[in-house]
Amino acid sequence: MYSDALQVLRQRGHIEWCSNDDDLGALFRREMVTAYVGFDPTADSLHVGHLIPIMALAWIQRCGHRPIPLAGMGTGLIGDPSGKSKERNLLTIEKVKENLEGVKKQLASFLDFHCGPNSALLINNYDWLGKLTFLEVLRDVGKHFSVNSMISREYVRSRLEDPEKSISYTEFSYVLLQAYDFLHLFSNYGCRLQMGGNDQQGNIISGVDLIRKKTGGEAFGATQPLLLTSSGTKFGKTEEGAVWLDPARTSPYKFYQFWMNVEDQSVEKLLKLFTFLSLDEIAEIMTLHEKSPERREAQRRLAWEVTTIVHGAESAETVKKASSILFGESFEPRELSGEMLRTLSAEVPTGESLREFPLPLVDLLMSAGACPSKSEARRLIKGGGLYVNGERVSDENRSVKEEDVLGERYLFVRLGKKRFFMILFR
Repeated sequence: MYSDALQVLRQRGHIEWCSNDDDLGALFRREMVTAYVGFDPTADSLHVGHLIPIMALAWIQRCGHRPIPLAGMGTGLIGDPSGKSKERNLLTIEKVKENLEGVKKQLASFLDFHCGPNSALLINNYDWLGKLTFLEVLRDVGKHFSVNSMISREYVRSRLEDPEKSISYTEFSYVLLQAYDFLHLFSNYGCRLQMGGNDQQGNIISGVDLIRKKTGGEAFGATQPLLLTSSGTKFGKTEEGAVWLDPARTSPYKFYQFWMNVEDQSVEKLLKLFTFLSLDEIAEIMTLHEKSPERREAQRRLAWEVTTIVHGAESAETVKKASSILFGESFEPRELSGEMLRTLSAEVPTGESLREFPLPLVDLLMSAGACPSKSEARRLIKGGGLYVNGERVSDENRSVKEEDVLGERYLFVRLGKKRFFMILFR
């Protein structure tokens, strides 16, 4: 007995449009359905914007069906123009291959590639697109597409009407390649469903139509919401840019804080979209949250769940503790692990010092860059606003000794209520 994945996805807010709700729901209940989402490896990491389609594939697999994350190495060489106001820079095949390796590792956090008949399949569309000749594309694919229909699409029309933008034949033809992908997966893997963001609806419909025209078979399409914040910016974007899944691009701490900072009016929707928590548990979390929204319990749970999925429970625990430290909760400095200290040092200003103990604290604070002057350091001490390793300093003549050093090289300093600084000894 297979679960109706369409119903599950709809309940969790994953479905914005579906080409045929009734027939697709019946298909999910009747047999194992293969569904795919394409990811063009235009970067060496996925970002938060990719998580909605990835989570949809994960739920499809949990309902007993088979997901295909399609690595678009072939289409990635072209670049999808949907939703773009200008031409993309074309990537080399070497760069696309490099990007693909990074994406593969991240997908394994969400999908099971070794669980039997409904194991996820990671397939690379360069395997077939790379073999197509130009004549084959024109004869077998292009003849099924109306140029009138293609140029009526908003992203094409807007660029045709603006002489400063324009659109190349390369990007204009992208839809043919994506439609051919769906046809290939339908014919060779029995794939019946393609999903993507709302901006992919036209491309998905083209694939459904091509399958019907070429094979007489029925395929389905569904789109998912493109989330915006209350300010109208795309969800997953910050002042620093995209929030990446790769810890080298976006640190686990910053990743955790991104989810901690989501708006109250969005947090329930995001718990449904980005976690595997049951709807009943989410309802309980929201009931508690609404009683004391200032405690941000819903955001805490959201941040914990998503960080655990992407970076693992150990990393989530580390950044959770780091967050509590930097936001003023008490801590025992001697209990901080080396990993925690490294995490903190990456998120707060740092300075260095030689290990010439004992060191007068006020001299150390100035030389390492924590305070602009010795007098400023003394002023903070007199006012009770200087803490070393979590302990308030009351003596202006305090010295720093070897035993004060945490994790063999760190000294953790708080200046005032919210300013932190770490001194690294070399």
